[in-house]
Amino acid sequence: MQKTDIKVAFVGNPNCGKTTLFNAITGSRLKVANWPGVTVEKIEGAASYEGCSLHLVDTPGIYSLSCYTIEEKVTRSCVMDDDIDVLVNIVDASSLERNLYLTLQLLELGKPVVLALNMMDIVKERGLEIDLHRLPEMLGNIPVVPVSAAKRTGLDILLHAVVHHYEEGPQNDILHYADEIENKIAKLEVMMQANYPTHSSPRWHAIKLLEYDEDVRMEHPMQILNVADHNYEKQIIQRKYKYIDSIMEEVLFHKEEKEQMTDQIDKVLTHPVLGVPVFLLIMAFVFFMTFTVGDALKGVFEIALGFISTSTEQALLSFGTADWLISLVVNGIIAGVGGILTFLPNIAILFLALAVLEDSGYMARVAYVMDGIMGKVGLSGKAFLPMILGFGCTVPAIMATRALETEHDRRKTMVITPFMSCSARLPIYVLFSEMFFPENPFVICISMYIIGLIIAILIALVMNKLEKGKSNDSLLIELPEYKRPNARTIRIYVWTKLKDYLTKAGTTIFIASIIIWFLLNYGMQGMVTDAGESFGAMIGKLLVPVLAPAGLGMWQIAVALISGISAKEVVVSSFAVLFGVANANSADGMQMIVTNIQSMNPGFGAANAFSLMIFCLLYIPCVASLVTIDKESKSHKFTIKMIVFQLLFAWVMAVMVYQTGKIFF
Repeated sequence: MQKTDIKVAFVGNPNCGKTTLFNAITGSRLKVANWPGVTVEKIEGAASYEGCSLHLVDTPGIYSLSCYTIEEKVTRSCVMDDDIDVLVNIVDASSLERNLYLTLQLLELGKPVVLALNMMDIVKERGLEIDLHRLPEMLGNIPVVPVSAAKRTGLDILLHAVVHHYEEGPQNDILHYADEIENKIAKLEVMMQANYPTHSSPRWHAIKLLEYDEDVRMEHPMQILNVADHNYEKQIIQRKYKYIDSIMEEVLFHKEEKEQMTDQIDKVLTHPVLGVPVFLLIMAFVFFMTFTVGDALKGVFEIALGFISTSTEQALLSFGTADWLISLVVNGIIAGVGGILTFLPNIAILFLALAVLEDSGYMARVAYVMDGIMGKVGLSGKAFLPMILGFGCTVPAIMATRALETEHDRRKTMVITPFMSCSARLPIYVLFSEMFFPENPFVICISMYIIGLIIAILIALVMNKLEKGKSNDSLLIELPEYKRPNARTIRIYVWTKLKDYLTKAGTTIFIASIIIWFLLNYGMQGMVTDAGESFGAMIGKLLVPVLAPAGLGMWQIAVALISGISAKEVVVSSFAVLFGVANANSADGMQMIVTNIQSMNPGFGAANAFSLMIFCLLYIPCVASLVTIDKESKSHKFTIKMIVFQLLFAWVMAVMVYQTGKIFF
């Protein structure tokens, strides 16, 4: 009787479009939870085809079934589960050679496998061609279905292949090793079947026993020394790659021209000496564009904000609205939220640049170039990948530490990743560099990013020296061919990031602006006209003696820094509210802030401003990041220690910068 309820696992390399395809098929019918015992998300969905109910599971991206990281172990456990009926292996068709190693391992599991060739549009853009008749033949006549996750094409054909290939059963073995290894595999299969008669993947486990896979040997203890007399992993891997080479020779055409172009570019971009300077020059150009183009565009936002502020105030006055409510709306909400929105052009350009660098294939080169440096400070080369993500947002960067193999490396990377300047810090850098360093603001701004990177590496080095250890784990990463960035991909990426920014402006920053307004306008005697008598001033004045050695001895700065823990952009909106400026990012607004600050503290200048930026760079990340750190580390003690360390370190560095800087400024 035909089974009408089929359980399907989606498996593939990272960034192959697996989750996009999964979402396209399941639509909104998703259930998100954590895999048992780990923090990795488990996403399940449902679909139907020809009367069959399909229960779909989206697994974390992996490169092979030889697992070390949390995500790799989760995926391997899922695909080996006897409840999984069909494996849908999603591959990036534009990087077919890299993806096929996992495919060959999946075929050895003895389960029906369907190959979904995603991103075929990129293959055509690159002028490549894949023989869709020969490829399935060389993979044991499994179904090979071209799909486009982004354009939602080929989905019905894929589901048809899943249902019918399940009915046909698993494919025959296609990959045969040397006679010596095949004989040993056969003997181990017999032993597996004798000791575990109901086991569904005896050949795959036999191969893993020959590779001395620790998990398999622990799960299936047997006396195998007379068969597996030494580790055959190297020979098995070499045979797989040799077979992949033969597949590529027969199914992929016009590849040599693209590889030659990539190799020529990589001679410069991945050069052991030039690689890092080139990366810094590229980032300098990014921030130059962020300032020049961004500042040219933000004038429109400044005019709009000024109009909204004036019109709102006049409208409220015409309705006879109470003075306190007018102040709350105009000086609190509009000044706080609006001040952040004027930085939207700068943020958009930064995200646009990062999206182009990522989609072109360059960011993988950055990780490769930094691998040697990371190894010298006692971290896996993989640790630089979360650090790169930290330039966008600390939350996904912390979550990306799951890709590291040991808990020690994960926690060590969690400590240094927040020192990467996330996009939320950019408004702080833009505001204070333009106020106090008007001649070269973008130089000051990029210095924050470089300082954060250098400090992160130095802290990792100190930690490694204290531990008296050294990591020998090199970064294994595929360097994809360079490609023209996809406009649709970039548009989706930038819009998603801007939407998050706007959402934060409408929620976190909105609420923070209201709270700050109340703290500045109410005190022990109720509503006050002098902010110095407010609750905010009372709180800030407690911290003035602590911040004074860093040149930040003003209660307004203390309040702004405290508010920045909710979200770093709030530091800017707080200054707008604290100094009653409707548009902090306009020339008049910045001049008003500088005038107000210097009227309260005549000596406040460039050294103080640079110290403030350093403190904002180094002190604790936002609440969302702290929650993520606590969740990923599974340790409240570790999180508390990290908070204390970052606060003390930020204070020490700010003091050093100010005390040194005031000599020169």
